[in-house]
Amino acid sequence: MFNLKRRTSGKIDPSVSTLQNYLRIRSVHPNVNYNECINFLKNEAEKIGLQVQVVEPLPKKPTLVMTWLGEQPELPSILLNSHMDVVPVFENSWKHPPFAAEIEDNIIYARGVQDMKSVGIQYIEAVRRLKETGVKLKRTVHLSFVPDEEIGGATGMGKFVQTDDFKNLNVGFALDEGVASPNDDYLVFNGERIIWHVKITCPGKSGHGSLLLPDNCGEKLRYIIDKFMDLRQESVKKLADNPQLTIGDVTSVNLTMISGGIQNNVVPEQFTANFDLRIALNVDLKEFENMIQKWCTEAGRGVTYEFEQKDPYTTPTQLDDANIYWKAFKQTAQELGMSIKPQTFTGGTDSRYLRELGIPALGFSPIHNTTPALHEHNEHLGLDVFINGIAVYQSIIRAVANA
Repeated sequence: MFNLKRRTSGKIDPSVSTLQNYLRIRSVHPNVNYNECINFLKNEAEKIGLQVQVVEPLPKKPTLVMTWLGEQPELPSILLNSHMDVVPVFENSWKHPPFAAEIEDNIIYARGVQDMKSVGIQYIEAVRRLKETGVKLKRTVHLSFVPDEEIGGATGMGKFVQTDDFKNLNVGFALDEGVASPNDDYLVFNGERIIWHVKITCPGKSGHGSLLLPDNCGEKLRYIIDKFMDLRQESVKKLADNPQLTIGDVTSVNLTMISGGIQNNVVPEQFTANFDLRIALNVDLKEFENMIQKWCTEAGRGVTYEFEQKDPYTTPTQLDDANIYWKAFKQTAQELGMSIKPQTFTGGTDSRYLRELGIPALGFSPIHNTTPALHEHNEHLGLDVFINGIAVYQSIIRAVANA
């Protein structure tokens, strides 16, 4: 039971109720069943008279697309993208049940409320209000709701963009998720660092734990970890030395998994270590991989590396007046009195699959004066920020669809 009366008073805005209903759908990894999301979104599209199609490039991996036809449908269209899935939760660490969407002190608490179900509902509500006021748009607008972004997107947007259904959308420009800003600024992302997930294998001689055997896998592992952590410290220092830099401007390095060993008194025959690397856009990728290869050689006999994910360099979206969509976006933000700060995104989003095709895309969530809480306990969003974001999208969608 959802005890909303205890948490808040007064009439709830219809858009907030719609958001709550979406947040209560447990589209949480692992093994997400998207059927409830699809049925919910179909119903919302029907309410406002949008065309709907569901594309399933892989079994149980549906993408739903709502379409509002423009006055000149032959022009490249606008895509408003969001993902349906959310990351797992540690329920005992939450002050409110993470899938109850409870409201307290005008703040809604739920998994996915920042990342990024609120944005999906803001798209819908903005289109609803534009249609209700009789607005006509030059370009067709599509709202896409994709699966599996939280596990890399390869089985979601990555597959969808390969289909004829996507090609037939004739996308000319896309908006996708951004990140909450803790101050008055609104963050806009035109590119993403390159994601590499690398696994290092350090073999060695197994034997009794009381001996100092040669060819020790632990010593090799220590060498590798030291090299990666030294690189990590270089980025930490860059950020400390230059306050103008953001995390998106440097390479982040994190040791995420170590495995090996069978018993306390047995020297294992190998250790493995996994590193999550988000490589800055100004880094030469060939030189970077050569550096990893060199470290493995220096660490000792038999040390190897392999990639569990190795994304290519993707050209960022152009931010100048030659990009008519950016020009329209920026001008609208100025008219609304919004301070926008272009940055490179810290993680990875579905935008990269669009940019790889040469489609300009901006990551933008109209969430400011809000502590970023992606993937954290007690993910939350102020209702006033959410409702204001709908109005922001009304203006931006109208501008880019008429560019």
